[in-house]
Amino acid sequence: MKKSYTQLTHIVRFFILIVSVIAVNTVSAQWLLIPMEQGKQTNHLKAYGLTYWALEAPREYRCYWWLNYRGGAFVLPDSQDVRVRAVLMGVRFEAMSDADYAGIKQTVLEGSNMDEILLEKAPKIAVYAPSEASPYRDPWDDAVKIALDYAEIPYDEIWDKEVQSGVLQTKGYDWLHLHHEDFTGQHGKFHASFSSQVWYQQRMLMFEQAAEASGFKRVAQHKGQTAQMIADYIANGGFIFAMCSAPETLDIALATRGGAIDIVAPELDGTPIAANAEAELDFQRTLAFENFSLYTNPFRYEFSDIDNPNPDRDAQSGVEDFKLFEFAAKHDPIPTMLTQNHVAVVPGYLGQTTSFNMDKIRGSITILGQVEGTNYAKYIHGKLGKGTFTFLGGHDPEDYRHLVGEGIIPTNLDLHKHSPGYRLILNNILFPAARKKPQKT
Repeated sequence: MKKSYTQLTHIVRFFILIVSVIAVNTVSAQWLLIPMEQGKQTNHLKAYGLTYWALEAPREYRCYWWLNYRGGAFVLPDSQDVRVRAVLMGVRFEAMSDADYAGIKQTVLEGSNMDEILLEKAPKIAVYAPSEASPYRDPWDDAVKIALDYAEIPYDEIWDKEVQSGVLQTKGYDWLHLHHEDFTGQHGKFHASFSSQVWYQQRMLMFEQAAEASGFKRVAQHKGQTAQMIADYIANGGFIFAMCSAPETLDIALATRGGAIDIVAPELDGTPIAANAEAELDFQRTLAFENFSLYTNPFRYEFSDIDNPNPDRDAQSGVEDFKLFEFAAKHDPIPTMLTQNHVAVVPGYLGQTTSFNMDKIRGSITILGQVEGTNYAKYIHGKLGKGTFTFLGGHDPEDYRHLVGEGIIPTNLDLHKHSPGYRLILNNILFPAARKKPQKT
């Protein structure tokens, strides 16, 4: 079928735009500035994808992240392929000569709270999720997968079998994401609401069969082994980013010594909860949380008192909004990278784990964002051995009250190109690309 005159007109106009973009300032420009402040960028989220693309092989361009300058701007080399890619992705850029770059760089380096970070390579990314080949898919979506897909950043999906086989190390993954997960073996605490649903029964069966195939008697032991291997991955230099229930259940599983302490109600696994189970929790093994109390009742949706206990909020009230803390870029580059944004206050949103009780957070953990006027942190960061972990509460930054079953209609980020919450996710994706400056002695 022949294309209509209107379609051909659009194609010709787009071709002219591409040619003009390539031609403009090609003689004098050596760098492209990707502005990231409010009102100056046409697509904040895809700007991260453009930068990732520039870092990828075979290009492997030398790129920079100017922290706290124009909302956390990126600097990419000026070349025809970068310009074309930017236009195709809808990302705004500004051409800079070497003299322009040198002048702004001096401002960044000498500024009171700015810095330049060299981005060296595109991180190899894994997402903890059943593979596409699995006959079962969770009836909810994953904000990070949505962000990665939208920004056109590649990733692999790995599940318990792959994690326990050691692929995080052997395949050289730089970054692992966990989302709406339950590492405690309590099947997501969905028993009360969904035990009669086919998807829940299929999910229980899949987990039980996977545990048995791996030589474990209980799902909690199988998932607990995965949790321990994730902790080992971090200690050996890996980076993880976890959202929603994953941060809470990961630490609970670690506190049970990888499921060795039975905290799962008999309605779920057929075995009784261990006597004095809570007293036996080992908080020395956890990543971020300590001294928490468990909710082992299978009819209660919450896992512990780590989580914010009041999820019944009005989306318009603003009571879940959280403030990003400002860090010294030259002295604290990691938290500064993780909090780059075009706003200081991020609109709130709920999740199975909505936010984190600050009374249960270790003193060594850095609070990146706090729900204003409360004792709850929304965004935190910590270190373990050679690696780091970052936890963000809530399920989907642009879906205030995400419900089970809504995954069939995932969030359309074309409607949220400037989402502050999704920017936090993408900060974490680029963070492992940064060259770490040598520590001062």
